[in-house]
Amino acid sequence: MSAPTDTRDPWAKLRAATPARIGLGRAGTGLPTSDNLDFQFAHARARDAVHSALDVSRLEQDLAAFEVIQVTSAAPDRATYLRRPDLGRRLGANEGANLPAQPCDVMFVIADGLSSAAVQTHAAAVIEAASAKLTGFAIGPVVIATQARVAIGDEIGQAIGARLTVLLVGERPGLTVADSLGAYLTYGPAPGVKDSARNCLSNIHAKGGMSYDLAAEKIAWLTRAALRMELTGTGLKEEADPTEIPDASDATQALNTPQT
Repeated sequence: MSAPTDTRDPWAKLRAATPARIGLGRAGTGLPTSDNLDFQFAHARARDAVHSALDVSRLEQDLAAFEVIQVTSAAPDRATYLRRPDLGRRLGANEGANLPAQPCDVMFVIADGLSSAAVQTHAAAVIEAASAKLTGFAIGPVVIATQARVAIGDEIGQAIGARLTVLLVGERPGLTVADSLGAYLTYGPAPGVKDSARNCLSNIHAKGGMSYDLAAEKIAWLTRAALRMELTGTGLKEEADPTEIPDASDATQALNTPQT
């Protein structure tokens, strides 16, 4: 009499611990039909996230509690933007005229980046949550930039007169999550700022990523630290002792004290 066959799936425990596609099995020389269709659907969602246009009007409605300004990059259309990353980092001709000087401690910039779906779904909620945790600071207008990449926030922040920009951008979509949002904090925004002078939060989304509340907590913590220390980037570590960072009112008072 033969021994009983163990029919348990040895990959089940590992699949439960990760969204990665592992242990999918096989059907003849290929994948099972359901897994193959799932892969194609995920790929289509990622392509749509990259190529779809941001619904700016709807996003403005979601940000009704804030002053909103809209600008575009130097890329004239989506196809050009995807081929020319450099154009997405600069404002279009005469777009600076739409940015009146409004000196502030911090301002939010929204860039559609490589996933308009991420911005459409998450940006307004993150700004609302973060703003609520930044009481005591002067917060500038929210600027929505289309066909835009991270560095466009430097030109925008300088024109407005912000000491710090928090730029929310649609991250490059993957085959697990197509609507992941990133946040980049830059102290002293100006054209030419290096990426090493920014702090980044990544994977803000609702499918096992960073929650809105946690992202808001981190943005608020980094903002207070950056304005106190007058820097962002490699010199500002999130794991620093939080007792070294004053609360919002103390930080604002320090900003208003002349520096020697």
